[in-house]
Amino acid sequence: MGRKYMIFRAEWTEEEGADNRLLAHTGAYTDILAEYFDSSNAPIPAPGYRLLEFHSADGSGSSTHYRTGDWEVVRVEEYPTAIPNNEFEAIVVGYCKYVPAETPLIPMPKAQVSIDSFGDESAYQEFLQSEAVKDYTLV
Repeated sequence: MGRKYMIFRAEWTEEEGADNRLLAHTGAYTDILAEYFDSSNAPIPAPGYRLLEFHSADGSGSSTHYRTGDWEVVRVEEYPTAIPNNEFEAIVVGYCKYVPAETPLIPMPKAQVSIDSFGDESAYQEFLQSEAVKDYTLV
């Protein structure tokens, strides 16, 4: 299956961390742990799948590291959309339970940048020169 809207939420009875799950724009509480669009042809997550957690180790607020998280999928429901040519073909809901796991922080991989990311060769070359000062490894 192609385009999917993925929603991961705390199981109905899960209370762990409930006080910290606020919707940023309303301040209301939510059970939604993560959501994203998936355009890959990868299978939907199965029970046992764990959400990733992202961390800022340098205090910048940007994610610098990630780890396998404490929320584990225990049940999955898939709802194919009935509207042809819709933005996505299915809505997938993964219900999660809090199961603490001790996993290491892993550094985020460096971005892979190519000329395809830019409109023209001169913009790409300008980017390469600016990034060389930052000492990044570019592809």
